[in-house]
Amino acid sequence: MNIEQFYPLFLQADKVTIDSRKIAENDIFFAFSGENFNAATLAEKAISDGALAVIVEQPEYENKDKNIFYVSSTLEFLQQLAVYHRSGINIPFIGLTGSNGKTTTKELIHAVLSEKFNVQYTFGNLNNHIGVPLTILSIKPEHEIAVIEMGANHQKEIEFLCTLSQPDFGYITNFGKAHLEGFGGFEGVIKGKSELYDYLKNHGKTIIVNENDPIQVEKTESYQPVITFGKESSDYYFESFSEQHFVGLEYKGIKAVSKLTGEYNFTNLCAAASLGLHFDISFEKIKHAIEQYTPTNMRSQVVKKERKTLVLDTYNANPSSMAASLNNFITFEGRKTIIIGDMLELGLESENEHQNILKLAQELGFDEIITVGKHFKAVYPSDLAFEDTTALIEYLKQNAIQSDNVLLKGSRGVALEKVIEFV
Repeated sequence: MNIEQFYPLFLQADKVTIDSRKIAENDIFFAFSGENFNAATLAEKAISDGALAVIVEQPEYENKDKNIFYVSSTLEFLQQLAVYHRSGINIPFIGLTGSNGKTTTKELIHAVLSEKFNVQYTFGNLNNHIGVPLTILSIKPEHEIAVIEMGANHQKEIEFLCTLSQPDFGYITNFGKAHLEGFGGFEGVIKGKSELYDYLKNHGKTIIVNENDPIQVEKTESYQPVITFGKESSDYYFESFSEQHFVGLEYKGIKAVSKLTGEYNFTNLCAAASLGLHFDISFEKIKHAIEQYTPTNMRSQVVKKERKTLVLDTYNANPSSMAASLNNFITFEGRKTIIIGDMLELGLESENEHQNILKLAQELGFDEIITVGKHFKAVYPSDLAFEDTTALIEYLKQNAIQSDNVLLKGSRGVALEKVIEFV
């Protein structure tokens, strides 16, 4: 089976899935296999459940009469199918990466552009070598713009994802201390994320530049075309303000306040607004999109719980985003407790970076500092340093937090969201 032969069948399908639990009528199921599972064993059942076709990588499961097709690699076939599909799509593709804020920025860009266009975008956190092809394959003839989030923790990953998505516009939110182990330090992060710039430059595509970020400015110096924001001389200039800890932006006298907390979200709002203005969306409609957008993904999310204000930022953490969260949270009025979880994938820098964050938290003077995870526990000699969320939950059952405000911030692997109901 080759791509050209299979593509007409793909066009008849409603969607592509790799999850056997989510197969619906007229889907195409890619049966991935690994060390501990072989989804090809479910091929016959998938067809009986209504799947239009199944792709397997074990020849013994092939049954062409039932549209069960063998390929040498389901992953490579998925990626090749995405590239083939992308080659026939003539709409703007916006590529997005960065150390912090890329998912929130993606959601904001989608909200803003949806005021005028039918936008398809990366769902959830499907931003890797599997998720990007799935997003591309979800694009239908009715879509007018695509927003593709690209994540990476090693060199050459962004380069590869660009070859799949072929972005026409690109934005790097920032360069932070994330995935230091995989990238080989902070300079490696800059090099890895800048692979998006390399692709855009090599293909004469448009780069969105925050002119307050010296790395972005340096990496895009003398390049055109660009869309710039950040300074009064930029293409688009926004003033920052806050309202009850919610960040907002002002453009030509019109104010839009978001439901996001943290000054660090200002540039995320600016990027979305700049793209909206570039695509001729009025700022009144941009304001509507920003004010209607409600974060629900545990990223800069503010939740009221009885008399407490909770700030939930438990989806990811690295030294850059952790410091920004702490500096924002200290501005809240009333007693403040922070529950901070380990920052993962820092390699040899881990102990030093956890010490730095702990020192910052102590200098800022929070009323209570609680840590979760072995990395923080190793540098924090306190009864409030817990090995994992289970241990913290047992403590909280007997010791209720008295503060008016509670921040929960940690890497996804720490699963701090389990603690929410006990805070």
